[in-house]
Amino acid sequence: MTQQVPSVSVNYAANGSSTKSNELGMREMQEGAYEKRGEQYLLIKSPPASGKSRALMFIALDKLHNQGLRQAIVVVPEKSIGSSFNDEPLSKYGFWADWTVQPRWNLCNAPGGDDGKVGAVGKFLASDDKILVCTHATFRFAVDKFGIEAFDDRLIAVDEFHHVSANPDNKLGTHLGALVARDKVHLVAMTGSYFRGDAEAVLSPEDEAKFDTFTYTYYQQLNGYKYLKTLDIGYFFYSGSYADDILKVLDPTEKTILHIPNVNSRESTKDKHREVEHIIDALGDWQGADPITGFQLVKTPDERVLRIADLVDDEPSKRDKVSAALKDSTQKNNRDHVDIIIALGMAKEGFDWIWCEHALTVGYRASLTEIVQIIGRATRDAEGKTRARFTNLIAEPDAAAEAVTEAVNDTLKAIAASLLMEQVLAPRFNFTPKTVKSGPVEGFDYGEGGYDPNKENVGFSEASGQFQIEIKGLVEPKSKEAKRICQEDLNEVITAFVQDKTTIERGLFDEELVPEELTQVRMGKIVGARFPELDAEDQEAVRQHAVAALNLTQKAKEIALSNRDDTETTGNTALIDGVRKFAMDVRELDIDLIDRINPFGEAYSILAKTMSEESLRQVQAVISAKKVQLSPDEARDLAKRAVKFKQERGRLPSITSPDPWEKKMAEGVAYLARMKLEAANG
Repeated sequence: MTQQVPSVSVNYAANGSSTKSNELGMREMQEGAYEKRGEQYLLIKSPPASGKSRALMFIALDKLHNQGLRQAIVVVPEKSIGSSFNDEPLSKYGFWADWTVQPRWNLCNAPGGDDGKVGAVGKFLASDDKILVCTHATFRFAVDKFGIEAFDDRLIAVDEFHHVSANPDNKLGTHLGALVARDKVHLVAMTGSYFRGDAEAVLSPEDEAKFDTFTYTYYQQLNGYKYLKTLDIGYFFYSGSYADDILKVLDPTEKTILHIPNVNSRESTKDKHREVEHIIDALGDWQGADPITGFQLVKTPDERVLRIADLVDDEPSKRDKVSAALKDSTQKNNRDHVDIIIALGMAKEGFDWIWCEHALTVGYRASLTEIVQIIGRATRDAEGKTRARFTNLIAEPDAAAEAVTEAVNDTLKAIAASLLMEQVLAPRFNFTPKTVKSGPVEGFDYGEGGYDPNKENVGFSEASGQFQIEIKGLVEPKSKEAKRICQEDLNEVITAFVQDKTTIERGLFDEELVPEELTQVRMGKIVGARFPELDAEDQEAVRQHAVAALNLTQKAKEIALSNRDDTETTGNTALIDGVRKFAMDVRELDIDLIDRINPFGEAYSILAKTMSEESLRQVQAVISAKKVQLSPDEARDLAKRAVKFKQERGRLPSITSPDPWEKKMAEGVAYLARMKLEAANG
């Protein structure tokens, strides 16, 4: 039995703006990044398929020709992604130079192991040639061998930057930190997901502060496509073997990449080849393999012949033939070349198949980054492709299974991923405090009736894909770094929050939860740990902005889902209308109101509708069994907020207050007083 969690459905205008080129041959995203080409340290955050590789080509050529840099070294995570930086005749489209990499300097194509390639890096550094492409591993070994100084006066461009970590055990992160400290190189870092699955920081705060950031959002990209208008994200729970029910979610008429589960995962039957055979058998009658491509040919009950690429096969000759057929550049624009790709550990980061309409993943993936990369396979724009979707098929927790705790964790992670993706796909939020001096911002539409000076307003700019939202009592960031975080990094803060296991467990299943325990205490703790260099006021500003972005998206989603049958609000403006409706429905849109919303409330209501009652009870029981009491750290945080409460109200919070948050702060004060008394009495 397979059960469906209602899709998050995000609709876009498809106005074509992100695919049009200017007189230099640059698309909208590339033009925006190129405007920042003079920065020594530049971080480009932009979704898969938005054109980051070519943006780098434009920037690198300018640095080599006009900014006095000697050479450019492009660093990619794996050899296959090196092809993104093959020769490109940019002058053909209006640019003043071409991108040319001599074959000997594209080390992703060169034979031999990293030892030989490291030597090649040394030869390149000593040559007059301009551009080298290599893997992260080769670059790490080269820095180890030649030292940081050998790279002076050069551009180092790191693709898929989320592979880097500020953790001292991450060699690439350590090397980049040393390059920044020496301050003799230019760095361009590019990523489609500036966060890591393990919630580690990508850069240290002091290094990150040196980077200028260019952000191009999913909303800008998808809204500016020519054909793709709708992206659905669905979560499905199943019981039994996933292969038995696969056709309940796999539509043979859709171009699909199916990622089967890792053999070590709970969802796997431990026989990956049998799983592939089972899926092929469920789709129809096997007709043999195509002798040229190696694709499996399967006749469906309606007499169509599906072309299925099996990338799970362990036999190198077979898999290499299939892989080569998928990379055949002459077939790139042929929609009928292949229908379904079945993969395990492949066809993710850097894999380009513009016709993919459905990315179907069985089993939870340990990394949110990986999920973003998988979704990116389906978000290419292609003629006739108006809808795309991502589906995560997850095993329901089984009350009788020994691995019930693991199943619960997978469920929580899937919900965290959905919350993050909703945030990633939404327009950008700009928050300002509502004051007597507040007024409308040019270029923003404030809805029916226009701007109201007596109320908190929600403006939206279709052109920039941004909200302008007034919130009463909002703390504004003061320092340059805090302003940058509020403008550029709210999703990274939200990622750390939704990945925090205690936070999501309590948010979903603690019936006694006071929302401020999450929105103020837990989020405050996460912001403090992530940005220790900010003062208390700036940390509070970041906390408030992150909570506002998360909770407004959740309230807008709740309204959009409740209006699902209303065709007027399920179009391109569903989320926009949802945010605006929520702001209009409340008496005042103030930060206290936003803090009183449980960020996981809507996620729980969806879960309750779709997971079997028995499984939901089982999950609740597992989490309730390990309920933790107040910790000293949390008590101290509550006591700090109690002091603020006293400053505002002229009295301390009361333990008998009917307001649950006031009562919670009073408990924190009482807990600390008890601790002090116990310490004094020995």
